[in-house]
Amino acid sequence: MSATETMAEPIAGDSELHPKQMTYEQFRAWANEDTHAEWVNGEVIEFMPPKNRHQMMLDFLSYLIKSFVDVFQLGVVRVAPLEVRVQPKGNAREPDLLFIANEHRERLTEDRVSGPPDLIVEIVSDDSVNRDRVAKFDEYEAAGVPEYWIIDNRPERQRAYFYQLNEAGQYRSITLDAEDVYRSRVLASFWLKVAWLWEEPPNALRAVAAVIGPERMAQALRDAANT
Repeated sequence: MSATETMAEPIAGDSELHPKQMTYEQFRAWANEDTHAEWVNGEVIEFMPPKNRHQMMLDFLSYLIKSFVDVFQLGVVRVAPLEVRVQPKGNAREPDLLFIANEHRERLTEDRVSGPPDLIVEIVSDDSVNRDRVAKFDEYEAAGVPEYWIIDNRPERQRAYFYQLNEAGQYRSITLDAEDVYRSRVLASFWLKVAWLWEEPPNALRAVAAVIGPERMAQALRDAANT
């Protein structure tokens, strides 16, 4: 299933800046740790710095998900910029946020993530609509990324899309429950109340307390202090 079959809204074109043609090896030699760019089909796409609203959402989601992952010792969470190649010879992407389960830790190397993360989250920017909702959707699906979230918190948007791979290796859109809560399959027992995403700003501490529970969080802090 392609993204165009699951998205009813029209897709706006991207406005990437200054594409450069080069090989992957040239891209690696050209880029540094401060470069915000992806290598796609032999072309380097540089991006504008993210806006405050984008970073506010990334801060919220990374704090919530990392807290959950750390408390239950499920794996590792990373945020951009970090190169990800979901296919060995595929494009070099920079997802906003990703989770790698303990059983797949070998995919996280010193230089990049080699192979599909267990969860990828992309936060939509004005220049990433088509990229996140079509190009990356298809790439992540084909590579077998088990779970993919697309969060669009731009003014007057406030839309969240959650996808999980089915048995045929295709993404299916996950419907929220009666309380507008999304429940992850990759992060067992993790849940997200979608209304939290649209608060100004989202309350990360409250979300952590709700999802993890104050007693379990306090116990994790006590255990950490005694190690």
